[in-house]
Amino acid sequence: MPKRINKEPAEIICPKCRHTEIIYLPQQELPICPECRKGRMVFRELLKEGKSY
Repeated sequence: MPKRINKEPAEIICPKCRHTEIIYLPQQELPICPECRKGRMVFRELLKEGKSY
């Protein structure tokens, strides 16, 4: 039986234009920003359930 990989939601942000997206980890690499196309987006926060502000 194959192992099931748990996907964790994570927020990523573009350091140039501040565009944010949510992706699911594990992913091979962080995407290039679709807004400004100037570089790779960076990891900002791992999103967990039950979080409140």
